[in-house]
Amino acid sequence: MPATPLADPASAQRLERAAAALTEHGFTVEILDDAAAARTRIKDLIPEGASVFTGASETLRLSGIDEDINASGRYDAVKPRGLAMDRATQLREIWRLMSTPDVIVGSVAAVTETGSLVVASASGSQVPGYAGAAAHAIWIVGAQKVVSDLPTALRRIEDHCLPLENDRAMKVYGKPSALNRLLILNAEPHPGRGTVLLLRETIGF
Repeated sequence: MPATPLADPASAQRLERAAAALTEHGFTVEILDDAAAARTRIKDLIPEGASVFTGASETLRLSGIDEDINASGRYDAVKPRGLAMDRATQLREIWRLMSTPDVIVGSVAAVTETGSLVVASASGSQVPGYAGAAAHAIWIVGAQKVVSDLPTALRRIEDHCLPLENDRAMKVYGKPSALNRLLILNAEPHPGRGTVLLLRETIGF
């Protein structure tokens, strides 16, 4: 096991190391005090009327960002549109909407001090947008998600995130989660596309 438990917040020095490495890899990075600051910053980063898809994320739910995007009427929110469509006959259109919004907003399971973002997903709904199909991507990341390297990131997903997500999925969907999709973003080749808001506080899984 790593010296620091997987749910503890990273120190200021580790946050700075992760931010510097991500910046070197082409991401735009801001270190903010807390989720409230991220909630305010999101309103500056996303223009009114933009199409926005929110990936499933406890960070977004707990911070209020999910509700701000999907229920405020400020944006063309993709998730409510998709939920209103018939999955039996319109599934491909739903996937197109989720994959290619103006902005995709979510979180990650881990961010490494070497400058990688690691995403785990059961359905894969956020993977295309995160990987590059969305015009812009914004990730809000709690301080406890900063780890030293990719092996530790993968261990964090299996040992820490998956049990918590299993519990959530059973309560919400009546079935367990699964690590069906793993996405590792080692760099952002398009300057200005990907923004990481690193928080000094812990939030989410």
